[in-house]
Amino acid sequence: MMPVPVLRDAKDDVRIAWGRAAARTIDAMHNNGWIAGVVEQMVSLMIGDGLRPNLKPDFSWAGWNAKQEGDWGRLAERRFQAWAGDKWACDAGGRYTLAQMQAASVRSWFGTGEGVAELPSIERPGIEWRTKLRLVPSHWLSQKSSPADRLDHGVYHDHHGAPAGYLFEMRGPYGERIEVRKAARDGYGRPMLLHVFDGQPGQVRGITPFAPILRVLRDYDQLSNATLSAAMIHAVFAATIESDAPSAEVLDALTPDTGPSGTPSNNATAFSTYLGEKAGWYENVDIDVGKGARLAHLFTGEHLKLHASEHPNSTYEPFANFLLREIARCAGGVFEDLTGDYRGATYSSVRMGIAKQWPLLLFRRRHVPVPVSQAALEAFLEEEVDSGALIVPGGIDAFVRHRAAICRAEWRGPAKPQADEVKAAKAHEMYRNMGVLTDEQICSDLGTDWEDVYYQRAFEQQTREELNVHGGITNGGTDIDDAEASVKQTEVE
Repeated sequence: MMPVPVLRDAKDDVRIAWGRAAARTIDAMHNNGWIAGVVEQMVSLMIGDGLRPNLKPDFSWAGWNAKQEGDWGRLAERRFQAWAGDKWACDAGGRYTLAQMQAASVRSWFGTGEGVAELPSIERPGIEWRTKLRLVPSHWLSQKSSPADRLDHGVYHDHHGAPAGYLFEMRGPYGERIEVRKAARDGYGRPMLLHVFDGQPGQVRGITPFAPILRVLRDYDQLSNATLSAAMIHAVFAATIESDAPSAEVLDALTPDTGPSGTPSNNATAFSTYLGEKAGWYENVDIDVGKGARLAHLFTGEHLKLHASEHPNSTYEPFANFLLREIARCAGGVFEDLTGDYRGATYSSVRMGIAKQWPLLLFRRRHVPVPVSQAALEAFLEEEVDSGALIVPGGIDAFVRHRAAICRAEWRGPAKPQADEVKAAKAHEMYRNMGVLTDEQICSDLGTDWEDVYYQRAFEQQTREELNVHGGITNGGTDIDDAEASVKQTEVE
């Protein structure tokens, strides 16, 4: 009889299943090669060598033009990159760069469905910035609920349902379990603690995206363990000797009567005596052919038969791949990402698989590592403005009022994978010539920033002119400077 599901709020389902689902998923990430591999694959596609901000500040309230905004944004980006690349400057623990913490937040989200981080202010010698980022294990969040205190699954809420604070269960200085309450924001509205998750309306906590396939993982483990056990059993009984002896006498001989010294007694059957003779035969027949290999001359009427293992059988791989496809689908990747098996894959199938999964990866990138990175960027820019390293009309007070406009940014990650780079370049060229694709969109597909590309190209051309280096052969034998001048002339016309 099929079990009847119960209709509950999403937050109740999460509260009931969170602990077991998180524990089983983290165990799989530690001990299951498929899950560990696909998680790292998703991290590499989502983070690469680190997400980088493309600042697009809006200073229209101050009367700035586009050039002023661009110059301010590029200066802020350079200073932020210096902070993010120095683990002593950006990590409260002094162990990781921002890129490593971005990857760790994604792994935490895959394991528990949540990411938790703090933004403390720590002054250190040799570093000009106090802003720090600290990742907090999400399983430290309490599982307690108290309607009287507006505490729901470890999250305190205000009258409107917004998170006001969090209850943590942590280890004290002597290893004891203690409860610590931390505020979500300070008196100025600045985030002090970040809680990142994705889910249904009404949820207050996240849950691992692997929750739907935990049973599939168990089925796959059972299938592989049963197949391995069967194969080992067949390997143990891989060789038999066929005999013409009657079955009844063989069964009778399985428990022969022997004397105290192990020799056949007077009550021994004829067949047991026969077996004794055979044993003596094999003791004296031993032909060594070297390298540990030996040939034995079998007893009269016997034949040696070798058995091949029948496990895994022909149905094992199709069924195992069926389970792996479901796991890959839940992880947000394609079958080839999970297994590395490209047998039977074509250019069209790989390209279609990437096209179908890429929007999901962009969505997860936008809502898992980017919120943590954006909060760190905003805290960093606030300190820069407060210290005077970055100038904002009206100072720190104006920054606090216009924080969202000033800190507007897009985060760039790895380029979209391409099954064939030449075909992808041809498609970009065709769409650009049709006027339906811009350089910014092309650079976005390649994981670069179009402004950085333009400025770098201009810098390289200026350097070639200063050093009198010309005649670079590119694009089928065209001088690169002449080609760029021709393109500019065409655009003007």
